[in-house]
Amino acid sequence: MYRRDPSELSWFQAAAVPSLELLDALGVQADAAVVDVGGGASPLAGQLVKRGFTDVSVLDVAESALAEARSLLGSDAGEVTWLPQDVRSWSPSRLYGLWHDRATFHFFVDDTDRSRYLAVLERALAPDGAAVIATFAPDAPDHCSGLPVVRYDAAGLAALLAPSFELVHERREEHRTPRGIIQPFTWVALRRTP
Repeated sequence: MYRRDPSELSWFQAAAVPSLELLDALGVQADAAVVDVGGGASPLAGQLVKRGFTDVSVLDVAESALAEARSLLGSDAGEVTWLPQDVRSWSPSRLYGLWHDRATFHFFVDDTDRSRYLAVLERALAPDGAAVIATFAPDAPDHCSGLPVVRYDAAGLAALLAPSFELVHERREEHRTPRGIIQPFTWVALRRTP
């Protein structure tokens, strides 16, 4: 389990507002298969279940994060598929309609790790699928939780994913941590190109 209550961690958010807004902007339907990459104890899975989504998976390298998420969801935990995996080496056994990642990709500072992540994204996402990805913005800190990060603007993220994906929406979020520190995020919503 986490050493601290998740609400004390810098990434904590009580509601996955930007994620849900971008899912709505993309028109993601409740019957879509969703994978939340690095989702850990994020509230997104539970909020999707409450919205009527029936095929939600959460992938995270930290089994303790997944255990915390299951605990927080209570009886709804059985509605979610829990995947204790490292996204860079994950071999998805199926296709997803939506790939969601709030703050995992920016931790991959090595070109090899980024390439592995992007290759798994390509394999996991259905031909008509969409992706929502959030990273630290260019003016955000260069470290998170003591680890270095790569900061992106929307154009930079879209360029990394082109030509397989096209940018549909972008937004900036100024996330306030529990300690009151502002962390600017870049959010992109993308569609797979035919």
